[in-house]
Amino acid sequence: VQLQASGGGLVQAGGSLRLSCAASGSTSSTYRLGWFRQAIGKARKSVATITRNDGTTWYVDSVKGRFTISRDNAKNTMYLQMNSLEPVDTAVYYCGADRRITGTFRPDYWGQGTLVTVSS
Repeated sequence: VQLQASGGGLVQAGGSLRLSCAASGSTSSTYRLGWFRQAIGKARKSVATITRNDGTTWYVDSVKGRFTISRDNAKNTMYLQMNSLEPVDTAVYYCGADRRITGTFRPDYWGQGTLVTVSS
């Protein structure tokens, strides 16, 4: 499975961005998709996940109500709509795909990062 992330950029606080993650290859082997982010000097942390079959979602508390994860199985693409962005959201965002349906989200496949910078 290959993942290609895109959509990062520079935005002012309060603005919006939409990240995309296009998948190719044996995508049927993956059950959960999600986004991580890593700020400078900090560990990579999970932001949101979605199951490929029924679209069940999970969000870290800090983005609830602001970020929306979605997927289009026909296009093999996952999205992260980010609204009301804050400077603390500045990070490199990575998409991932997990072959496990339960347990901690630990991607077996990773996309390259896309940088999101939120200015104050």
